[in-house]
Amino acid sequence: MNLRTGFAMLVAFLLVACSEGQVPHADRDDHAEGAHSHAADSPTGQHGGRLLEQNGFGVELAIAEEGTPPRFQAWLYRSGKPLPSSAGSVEVRLKRLGNLAEDHVLKPQGDGSLLAGDIVEEPHSFDVEVLARIDGNPLRWTYPSYEGRTQIPAAIAGEAGIRVATVGPGEIADTHEVQGLLTPLEARIAKVAARYPGPVRSIAANVGDKVRAGQGLATIESNLSLTRYAVTAPIDGVVLARSASLGSVVSEGAPLFEIADLSSLWVDLHIFGADAGHILAGAPVTVTRMSDGALAHTALERVLPGTATASQSTVARATIDNSDGLWRPGSAVTARITVEQQPAQRVVPLSALQSMGERDVAFIRVGDTYEARPLELGKRDAQQVEVLSGLRAGDAVVVEQSYLIKADIEKSGASHEH
Repeated sequence: MNLRTGFAMLVAFLLVACSEGQVPHADRDDHAEGAHSHAADSPTGQHGGRLLEQNGFGVELAIAEEGTPPRFQAWLYRSGKPLPSSAGSVEVRLKRLGNLAEDHVLKPQGDGSLLAGDIVEEPHSFDVEVLARIDGNPLRWTYPSYEGRTQIPAAIAGEAGIRVATVGPGEIADTHEVQGLLTPLEARIAKVAARYPGPVRSIAANVGDKVRAGQGLATIESNLSLTRYAVTAPIDGVVLARSASLGSVVSEGAPLFEIADLSSLWVDLHIFGADAGHILAGAPVTVTRMSDGALAHTALERVLPGTATASQSTVARATIDNSDGLWRPGSAVTARITVEQQPAQRVVPLSALQSMGERDVAFIRVGDTYEARPLELGKRDAQQVEVLSGLRAGDAVVVEQSYLIKADIEKSGASHEH
């Protein structure tokens, strides 16, 4: 067993032990007044809702969801027999994670039930207080109704690598992933040639050598004067090619060396199809070196007018700094071109997203409690996604190891309970 596997097993064991010790249960309020009952294990009523009973009276409470936005619905009973909805009143008070309060007042309907006017937003996870009055008798129940919720102590969460970030505004980028090639700048390439014909008597530079302007590269004995003359570097740079060999006879103007200043390099990016129509000069570019993932940030300088013959692509060109010499001409790279950035009121990293059922969710943290929040998502880019609903600005959302929270919730069976 390697170290990573052993650590993962330890974290899983700790999460299991943690959640098994934190099963939600009803409060036990021994100081409540007479019209106060708890209903963590209440039976089911005639309509499939939770049946709350006290002193011969009953309220069956459910969340009506079929064919309608979810709302609280209730039915009244006396001695187990249904009563008309006009026989009483029902109010449901909710306390969500983070101490967020809601109040739902139910009104009589023609079908014998009472129905709330306000929608019960997802998640349906809260502490519930039910206040009712039947034939003038005040009644009260409290119970927890949690779903998608678990508790993990901070020490265990830290060991597991669970990290959170605050939900806030950001920008969603319209990006295009392309590939390209690094090449020297044409204006910074020097070709060194023989001034007079004659044999090469010495060579002082080889391919890959860094040279300075004026530095000697070779000596040639002129056939005309029978004297030797020095061949020197016209610019600072790196020797890319050497055609001269010791003792060989070169003609006037024969190529000897090619030197390039590689402190900056062109990135020629190949763009295909319709993408070429809206990628313009000035667009930000992030270049990634394939060999090790190193990044360079730059901007497009121009989109070349022609089409690359072999690939039938449009070439967009940018320049990157290479003063450290780690980027090499001829290397293939990938690049992300940002065409447009659109502001969003709430964004989260893609790493925050998990799937539960058929919904995208993220997990918020309040203290040691984590809860799944179903999300309505908007636009996204390679790093983050816009959240249209499901999270509030300022929420602490899990952005690393979110799959551990999902696994712990699914293991504990924190299902959709109404």
